[in-house]
Amino acid sequence: MAPADGAATLTAFTAAAIARIVPLLPKTPKSWIVAGGGARNHTMIRMLRERLQPASVEAADSLGWSSDAMEAQAFGFLAARGMKGLPLSYPATTGVPMPMTGGMIVRP
Repeated sequence: MAPADGAATLTAFTAAAIARIVPLLPKTPKSWIVAGGGARNHTMIRMLRERLQPASVEAADSLGWSSDAMEAQAFGFLAARGMKGLPLSYPATTGVPMPMTGGMIVRP
């Protein structure tokens, strides 16, 4: 497969996977904010808009937020909680049976 075809397939798969979670949410979102690298992918934004309508889909940058900083801050927050052994996932948000950490940190 040509790299362009692989990228197109992955982009379409990602948009479809995001759209498939909507029926599983307690309420249908009226708007979606995309952060990270996907926020710069105009094709993905277009695909998300098509699949998630009538909800709005905007890149975080278009709202005055830094898409890159938001993603980095989220991973930093999760890492800090993980290092302290604090839960990263909760029953009300992800359906896990009890608050859970992100796994085990093994030090040599």
